[in-house]
Amino acid sequence: MKVVLTQNVPNVGRVGDVKEVADGYARNYLIPRGLAVPATEGTVRMVQEQKQAKAAKATRQAQRLAALVERMEQLTLTFQAKAGPTGRLYGSITPADIAEALERELKMPFDRRKILADPLRDLGDHTVQVRLSGDRIVSVHVRIEPEEAGRPKG
Repeated sequence: MKVVLTQNVPNVGRVGDVKEVADGYARNYLIPRGLAVPATEGTVRMVQEQKQAKAAKATRQAQRLAALVERMEQLTLTFQAKAGPTGRLYGSITPADIAEALERELKMPFDRRKILADPLRDLGDHTVQVRLSGDRIVSVHVRIEPEEAGRPKG
């Protein structure tokens, strides 16, 4: 009997696969547990359309992610902070500050937990790692300059 799997089944197949299985296995195990449905012309066509839509969505997401990575790699975030004569900051530039600056520059929300850096405590140029999705990590350049009289931080 041909069935379309609705869930991953070990040693049988993955979601959306059309498989030929024993009649009893399909009737007594797969179908009653909701792991598969009988493979009719309509269900096979529906599964193929879902796979195509999923592939198109993944392609669009990959293109958006690539464009975001390119923008972020070219970006330099500049902060003003009070510092001592040795160039050591009196406070620090935290991942939350960096996430806030990224939100302003890219006009999209950023979670401070995605910033893979300790607070920055020295003047100068720094490179900060930002996790975008899963295993994708991007380097962002951060410049910390001494604060001039009358200019606010950030």
